[in-house]
Amino acid sequence: MTHRLRPLTLGITRLGPNWFAAVMGTAIVANAAATLPAQFPGLRAAATTVWALSVLLLAGLSAAWAVHRVRFPETAREHRDHPVMSQFLGAPPMALLSVGGATLLLGSDVIGTPAAVAVDWILWSAGSALGVLTAFAVPYRMITRHRVAPDAAFGGWLMPVVPPMVSAAMGALLIPHTPAGQLRLTMTLACVAMFGLSLIAASVIITMVWSRLVHYGAPAANLVPTLWIVLGPLGQSVTAAGLLATVAPAALPDRYAVGLMVFSVLFGVGAWGFAMLWLALAAAVTLRTARAGELKFGMTWWGFTFPLGTCVTGSTVLYQHTGAYLFASAAVGLYALLVGAWVVVARRTARGIGDGSLLRATHATAR
Repeated sequence: MTHRLRPLTLGITRLGPNWFAAVMGTAIVANAAATLPAQFPGLRAAATTVWALSVLLLAGLSAAWAVHRVRFPETAREHRDHPVMSQFLGAPPMALLSVGGATLLLGSDVIGTPAAVAVDWILWSAGSALGVLTAFAVPYRMITRHRVAPDAAFGGWLMPVVPPMVSAAMGALLIPHTPAGQLRLTMTLACVAMFGLSLIAASVIITMVWSRLVHYGAPAANLVPTLWIVLGPLGQSVTAAGLLATVAPAALPDRYAVGLMVFSVLFGVGAWGFAMLWLALAAAVTLRTARAGELKFGMTWWGFTFPLGTCVTGSTVLYQHTGAYLFASAAVGLYALLVGAWVVVARRTARGIGDGSLLRATHATAR
């Protein structure tokens, strides 16, 4: 049976994994600020506050999701089997990984470095295990259970395969805290392997999304924000390559460490260039949809935040490795855009929860 888009009403008893995108979008605001090339007065304090908010969101959503999976197991099965909602099973592991990274970068100011490292190890381990699982299980079910229409490809298909890339980037932060020797070497190589796993899978899917767009035109208005998800693997791959190159000398032989640094810059600049092209295309389609009065608020709007944040962190590592003001300026400018997007989406989400409209909102799914 061919899957076609239709609306599915999701109330509070049908809490979906897509809600964890709010945690991702909040944590990336803190993560990006921690290493931003221009550290404005009060920026770190504000970022630490946002980190604390992301912790609360992660704890609250995790508890609510666990309760609903126990009380409404049929809903959990429906999400798992749904050809669209199942794609967002990649959001919970990325939420764990993002909050873990922010805990190490910013939470150490509050709870101390040893506690921050311990918390990050727990969140990184859980997020990485779940992320590798989604990268396998969701595509496997698409191959064996679903018949997908030729025009079905959309940015959400990237969600299950991007978590290992986030693991690679956030794992790089933990490599200096890994015992020297085989453990540190294994951690480094595991991160590089997850980088490759995610990069190649994401490259295949991005090609499919591009093909869908040029053959069938812009997606339905409620799916337009998912175009921005493509920025996620692009920006995060630049970030992961750069961060791994930074810590490589502590784990790899000199020739490989030097090679990884060269690769991170050459690959990073090229991927960054394509990310800027996609950003322009996604922004143009979004503006066109908004001008037509068709861009209605929904949880897909969180797609404007985390992917954009990865472009900030990617620009930051390129500046750190090249010293080019181009990337420093891009990082600051994109961060300003990220904060603006986060404020708008967070405010609309809070309002939608408060008046109940968001809990009754329709989300694009497939039958």
